Amino acid sequence: MAAIITSSDLLNSQSLGLRTLPPLSLYIHIPWCVKKCPYCDFNSHEINGDVTVLEDEYVAGLTRDLEIALPQIRGRRVVSVFFGGGTPSLFSARSIDTILTTVRALLPLEHHAEVSLEANPGTFEVQKFADFQAAGINRLSIGIQSFNPIHLQMLGRIHNNREAHRAVEIAQRNFDNVNLDLMYALPNQTLKEAHNDIKTACAFGVQHISAYHLTLEPNTLFHRYPPSLPDDDLSADIQLMIEQTLESSNYINYETSAFAQFGYKSKHNLNYWLFGDYLGIGAGAHSKISFADRIVRQMRYKQPREYLVKAALGVIVSDMLIQEQHEVSLDDRQFEFLMNALRLTGGFETRMFQKRTGLSITTIQQQLDEAERRGLMVRDHQCIMPTSTGRRFLNDLLQIFLPEKSNI
Repeated sequence: MAAIITSSDLLNSQSLGLRTLPPLSLYIHIPWCVKKCPYCDFNSHEINGDVTVLEDEYVAGLTRDLEIALPQIRGRRVVSVFFGGGTPSLFSARSIDTILTTVRALLPLEHHAEVSLEANPGTFEVQKFADFQAAGINRLSIGIQSFNPIHLQMLGRIHNNREAHRAVEIAQRNFDNVNLDLMYALPNQTLKEAHNDIKTACAFGVQHISAYHLTLEPNTLFHRYPPSLPDDDLSADIQLMIEQTLESSNYINYETSAFAQFGYKSKHNLNYWLFGDYLGIGAGAHSKISFADRIVRQMRYKQPREYLVKAALGVIVSDMLIQEQHEVSLDDRQFEFLMNALRLTGGFETRMFQKRTGLSITTIQQQLDEAERRGLMVRDHQCIMPTSTGRRFLNDLLQIFLPEKSNI
């Protein structure tokens, strides 16, 4: 009786292994906010009391976390650092400086590495942000979301439109690389209102703008009590307007939601989108770490108090901080790579698929043929990239590559 060859068998036979490890980034999660926004599904927690009471303990926990993780990444150079949250700008510049000093002492940091910090307008103080820059932050990402006071209130933001303007002005005094996060397709938002937000952002001349479509994520207040949102046609019109407005202001749309002036693409996010590695430390932080023979994903404990207790015990038990861990299967490697890389408007170099997954490009030959037939993708021997239709209907494009859809 002839043996039945499965797709997994073929994937295993075409696995080349990782000949070189991808670039490595460091993500540092600070989980506290002044107030939890109704649309937010990130691991963030409202402050009960003064955040300064928590800072020293949490910084010590991050230090232990990094020390425990070192054997997984020993000898590898870090290309970027990102402080996310939560609201990292709630922490003092002294704490951020202490964290970065520890990072530099324990890890080889690439010369001129991009070091980003997320900040919300409600936490801006002039001297504090000058001190962030002095501590080594060289890229600031501001969670503006909207310049419209009505929409800011609907989104549950703690700042108003005047504070949003002031935050950008303070940032530009201290940083040469500033990103503004904006959201669109907001409750009851009109095309004109969305246009005003984008035009206001462009007028500042910041180096980078991220424009995200508001989605109702599970386990959020908006998901339980959905607001009235623009319909699909209006949302599509807003997205097209955003792309055209930013293009006319000399921003390059290099990823679905990311727009940069020349030379200012986010190095940290590009590493994510090209299936690079990242070590995540802090409560609920995620990691993707590659080895020659496997790729591992991890998640730290999410609750800050539980995380800190585990960090204290981690000196004795090395995996104490890890709540979840699994090895990425060969099937999932190919899909996860494409799920990220196909968000890039310029696509990816064909050879990058093998470099980052350890798999031959022939493992997805049939799916590539189908995507091209449907006008969702174009390719040659050097590059694979989504068409404008593929970018507009990205979910349809990605469904072609879902592991269960494989006909190999």
